[in-house]
Amino acid sequence: MKNFIWLVVGVGLGFVVAHEVNKTQQGKRFFTDLDAKTREFGEAISEGYRKREAELHAALGDAEDTIEELSKP
Repeated sequence: MKNFIWLVVGVGLGFVVAHEVNKTQQGKRFFTDLDAKTREFGEAISEGYRKREAELHAALGDAEDTIEELSKP
């Protein structure tokens, strides 16, 4: 319970500090850059996931074709 209270206090202080920093011009630039980089990272992860998913679907299709050919008399 004690650790949970410290976690809540830390999150609250972090929120207050971030809010105060965001009021400055440099803070706004920092958070804008951070947001852009975070979106870029998320898009890269998503793109990589879609590519790998396509590779796996292609491999699965090849395996199904091979199994079908081998099961023919």
